[in-house]
Amino acid sequence: MQLSPDAAAKKLFAAALAVPGVFCAPAAQAESAPENITVSAKYLHYRDSQPSGTRIEVESPSIVAVIPIGSRWSIEAGIVGDSISGASPLYHSTLSGASGVGIRDFRRAADLKLTHYFSRGAVGVSGAVSSEDDYFSRTLSVDARLNSEDNNTTLAFGLGASADRINSTNSVAVGEIKRSREFMLGITQVLSPRAIVQSNLTMSRGKGYYSDPYKPFDTRPDHRNTIAWLTRYNHFVPSLGGALNASYRLYHDSFGVDSHTLELVWKQPLAQSWTLSPMIRHVSQSAADFYFNPPWPDGYVQGALYSADQRLSAFGAWSVGLRVDKSFAGGWSVNAKAEITEQRGSWRLGGNGSPGLAPFRSQTFIVGITKTL
Repeated sequence: MQLSPDAAAKKLFAAALAVPGVFCAPAAQAESAPENITVSAKYLHYRDSQPSGTRIEVESPSIVAVIPIGSRWSIEAGIVGDSISGASPLYHSTLSGASGVGIRDFRRAADLKLTHYFSRGAVGVSGAVSSEDDYFSRTLSVDARLNSEDNNTTLAFGLGASADRINSTNSVAVGEIKRSREFMLGITQVLSPRAIVQSNLTMSRGKGYYSDPYKPFDTRPDHRNTIAWLTRYNHFVPSLGGALNASYRLYHDSFGVDSHTLELVWKQPLAQSWTLSPMIRHVSQSAADFYFNPPWPDGYVQGALYSADQRLSAFGAWSVGLRVDKSFAGGWSVNAKAEITEQRGSWRLGGNGSPGLAPFRSQTFIVGITKTL
């Protein structure tokens, strides 16, 4: 069936804005509960490496079901299991990466969300638990969406809280607690039949144990406050039958980390219900105030704030990826996505990154299947 330009634009906008997570404002449209049960299964494989070889590998199968309850309610439930193995990447740990100490862990997580729909909006309540050998986390969140009378504007609000308990296997952190609170405010605005913009502001306040017990001498502040601003613009191009999704994210936290993320995705429908979505992304980050390259900063005193974790360093990273979607008769659809990321200190924009960082590369492959009943 050939879609009109406006119908194709609406379909692509819905796909472009369908980003998982509680704190994401949806496309502006009339609210209604799903009409059918949808079950999705996904498998993720992640691997990262440095010039010295492969470090971390993650295998992660998951399943999610969305079930309508009458005409005004829906329930969404998901489970995931992560199997992690390998050795700490060099500079992510001052000692374990260099010595090749192995890592092996398994995470089990589940989440549940109940949503009520009304004529001009929806309200959802969700909870999640996650358990590892040394980490247990619980989260609870509430989100609400309100549409304008013409359905061209959607306001979104969100509140969330989490409580984590840390018991490291090396007995460095025993019974440690970390708690956080998060608030989100967002707006989605239809600009024209072919253009839509979305902007979200998210703030969080956390307190508790933020150090990494597996990184010797790693000592971080006992609180972390963050603020992030995400804006996405989607534009349908009738002459090509596709849509551009451009997004920018600005992030700052009390550790002193500032980051900028720019991402471009092109969604191109093809014949026989195929869709190709190439992607490119750049991240530029400043270092935390207490980040230093090994071994130690001048005048270091044991117990002072210090971390050699590369994830807190100043760097730039480029990612390229491709997603392929295919729909079949009978309510079946499949998708696959491959993404490669490379990180280097010299790729930071607006200044040099942290010196001495070894190149870091990761590869992610995801395949999924969905059945609508």
